[in-house]
Amino acid sequence: MAGPGTDLLRFATAGSVDDGKSTLIGRLLYDSKAVFADQLAAVEAASAAHGDDYVNLALLTDGLRAEREQGITIDVAYRYFATPRRTFVIADTPGHVQYTRNMVTGASTADLAIVLVDARRGLTEQGRRHAFIATLLRVPHLVLAVNKMDLVDYSQQVFEAIAEEFTRFATRLKVHDLAVVPISALHGDNIVTRSEAMPWYQGPSLLHHLEHVHVASDRNLIDVRFPVQYVIRPQSAAHPDYRGYAGTVASGVLRPGDEVMVLPSGFTSRITAVDGFDGPVTEAFPPMAVTLRLADDLDISRGDMICRPNNTPRTTQDLDAMVCWMTETPLRPGQKLTLKHTTRQVRCMVKDLRYRLDVTTLHRDETADRLALNDIGRLTLRTTQPLFTDPYSRNRTTGAFILIDETTNTTAAAGMINN
Repeated sequence: MAGPGTDLLRFATAGSVDDGKSTLIGRLLYDSKAVFADQLAAVEAASAAHGDDYVNLALLTDGLRAEREQGITIDVAYRYFATPRRTFVIADTPGHVQYTRNMVTGASTADLAIVLVDARRGLTEQGRRHAFIATLLRVPHLVLAVNKMDLVDYSQQVFEAIAEEFTRFATRLKVHDLAVVPISALHGDNIVTRSEAMPWYQGPSLLHHLEHVHVASDRNLIDVRFPVQYVIRPQSAAHPDYRGYAGTVASGVLRPGDEVMVLPSGFTSRITAVDGFDGPVTEAFPPMAVTLRLADDLDISRGDMICRPNNTPRTTQDLDAMVCWMTETPLRPGQKLTLKHTTRQVRCMVKDLRYRLDVTTLHRDETADRLALNDIGRLTLRTTQPLFTDPYSRNRTTGAFILIDETTNTTAAAGMINN
């Protein structure tokens, strides 16, 4: 089984409408030989039907009929490709303001975010919005891709002005790693190989950066967090004594022989075995799905948390969190919702809306009394049962939750815990 250094990179693309996100992904897929012949033939036929005199690579990702007809991305489209060095999972997120919630969904699990900017228009309000959301979601690595350089005659001056403006904006955010690359997704400049049209640019191509950006250290391998998803009881006479606790490792490393504590009971035990998909493994790390076997027969059920006795999450019923509101019915203080945190589901009430955040100016509106669709704000919540949490800045799994509308059973918000 692969180890903690497995070279998988999840990245999301973001930017304003028509900045070329889908074309960029299509170019990456095409130039990395990740497109099947029948897919390419279908795209060529669709391009001809649209009257294009070139192969429109954006059609490789804009799969919905409504997307193709409008030339926009509506839903989050996931694509996969690989190079000899690394495997990639791409989340192509929409550019429209009304689909901010989809961008949050796509970036929530990303290791890296690519924010595209049209070289002719420069940094737009939506570009700032997506850069802020990426940093709010603690995406560790950010790339500003200045696209359509061919339409500004590959001007170094235009590129440097946009790069400087974005860098100034990024200083107001918590950007830990920023790269800026001038590209033309349509013509393939600086996508897979360095462009001869921009000899003044001395940095790596976009794919080279994606292949070499260091993400292994981004994972939290210190704080052991294992939310129990399912209890596996003896299923047959052949294994009468088997009892295991299945789930996905949220953080830390688990090995046979480790002493662990179970929350909320506080009982301790020792791991006797860690079972993976193909049998026992010597260690488990995020995001592996495994089954833990313990030395003692404890009362453990779905929603419990296995951790280390001397390193436990915070047990609380009061949350201070940033949320992105995802439904058309506004959020108001006093509202009752269902909260899902890891494998635990509880009811909660919105105690207070502290402020609504303008994600383009970063202004905090403390007079706001509601959150509308796609708004981002800071709330305090009270839950009916304790949760086992970490700050989102430290753990993107145990620090995240979703809110569910109890009447429609739809996802109402995505939240990130501050405390």
